[in-house]
Amino acid sequence: MFESLKKKFSRTSDKLEEELIEEAQEENNLEEESGKKFSFFSFGRKDKKEEEDSKSDVAEIPQEVESIQETDTSDDETSDDKDEKSGFWSFGKKSSDNKEEPQEEEESAEEIQEEEEPKKSHFWSRNKEEDTEESEDADEKTEEKKSRFWSRNKDNDSSEENDEDEEPSGMFSFITAKTISEKHLEDILWELEMGLLEGDVAMEVASAVVDSVKDDLVGRKIKRSNDITEYTYNALRNAVAEIIDIPGKSMTEMIEAKKAQGEPLVVMFVGINGTGKTTTIGKLANYYLKKGYTPVIAAADTFRAGAIEQVNYHADKVGVKLIKHQKGSDPAAVAFDAVEHAKAQGKELVLIDTAGRMQTNTNLMDEMKKIKRVAKPDLVVFVGDALTGNDATQQASKFNEAIDLDGVILTKADADSKGGASLSIGYVIKKPILFLGMGQGYDDIKEYDADWMLNQLFSESGEEVNINEA
Repeated sequence: MFESLKKKFSRTSDKLEEELIEEAQEENNLEEESGKKFSFFSFGRKDKKEEEDSKSDVAEIPQEVESIQETDTSDDETSDDKDEKSGFWSFGKKSSDNKEEPQEEEESAEEIQEEEEPKKSHFWSRNKEEDTEESEDADEKTEEKKSRFWSRNKDNDSSEENDEDEEPSGMFSFITAKTISEKHLEDILWELEMGLLEGDVAMEVASAVVDSVKDDLVGRKIKRSNDITEYTYNALRNAVAEIIDIPGKSMTEMIEAKKAQGEPLVVMFVGINGTGKTTTIGKLANYYLKKGYTPVIAAADTFRAGAIEQVNYHADKVGVKLIKHQKGSDPAAVAFDAVEHAKAQGKELVLIDTAGRMQTNTNLMDEMKKIKRVAKPDLVVFVGDALTGNDATQQASKFNEAIDLDGVILTKADADSKGGASLSIGYVIKKPILFLGMGQGYDDIKEYDADWMLNQLFSESGEEVNINEA
């Protein structure tokens, strides 16, 4: 998810680092430093990485002990014999077989082994550290190679494979600490703002992110190149955290509050055609049915051909009651009957499906207002397609002006590489995102969590959390 935004965030950090290092070179204020250069996203994984490193250090102890124990063997058994036994053809042989071999063969094997030792230790004897203990000099060389290639978690690791987050070179320090100024950020933040706009982020959201990052970074004193990456990462993360965390009660909390009053929670769904509104209602019915509640669905889209049949299909699939009238009947009457049914039967949740309409269609918008007056919903929820980006934000704004929305559900969020709608829509209309649609199945819906969203935006692809977690 949100791969496009992740790249833009990382590029901002890289550009700032390039800017400061280039200036420091011109000032003769730069020196290379021993150490490892952290990648942009590694700052969100430090705790996890330290835990893995500690585990790997513990895992290495038995191997070292085993190596020491195996060197204390009989004097009659030379290191050459052990190398012979660890060869490809000798894995199935017992040690006694090797002792019975003629001396001439042992000597010839020794000569061959002296020539082929580096290859065997890397290819044929990957799991046996004792294979390369021919002598102290050979030992040191082999251990150095092993630490570079096989011991992935050691501090002296110089291979990119050995550490996904750290690079062995490119670490610099400034002789005199550099201070980030507005001059350093001018072009970089302009590029970030343009990148956010290209990613379908709303103008006011892009401006808010850029202003926050600027305020956070200007005046920061930098001693090492890693400091630049860390400060930029934190500045961007803090800016986005303020954007996506819109306070509001969850639908589950509201159901419980209404249940305590002996009333059902009434939720009315609005939006344009094709955003997945009816499917989302089926998902929510299934979601709350599994939580122990009893939903009822109102088929208040009485104009679109096949709309009643479509919602009836979803109701049957998940096993909930559907309240419907004839095609062309009054949608407000259907919604009213569904609410009365829920009250009479002690059901906790009413989900009202309405006809999709463009925000510019005045007649249909007036009809939507009538449904709201009659059914008196506790929540009016806009269902938008995350893939439409800034269009979804503009649609939500128009619906909010017409009917006063209470929340948003975004569909197809799992396929959204840009992240513009997810980042913008709540901030623009000042209403919370309630759920995210994450696939086509009835279980593919997730209650929105700002911390989870932040982790998706500031983690590498392989670290994404299970989107279908309960």
